[in-house]
Amino acid sequence: MVIVVVMAVVTLATRWGGVYVMSFVPISDRVTRFIEAMSGSVLVALLAPMAVSGDNGARLALLTTATLMLLFRKPLPAIAAGIVAAALVRYL
Repeated sequence: MVIVVVMAVVTLATRWGGVYVMSFVPISDRVTRFIEAMSGSVLVALLAPMAVSGDNGARLALLTTATLMLLFRKPLPAIAAGIVAAALVRYL
């Protein structure tokens, strides 16, 4: 239980600390571009290992989600379709 509490405190400290530090940074066009690029980089960092070392269900889920996002620009249906694709591959 102590470890869970410590992890929660560290998580809150990093989140609140980031907000506190960013309150001193003027939001210019350069900072905005950095923040937008950072979110994409984090997404790629999370998904790339799954695409490389994941099973066929994970790969098909990524492909399905990416394709539907590019076609329709609606994240919720794309994610739902990716989940269904992974479930079908793993079920069959």
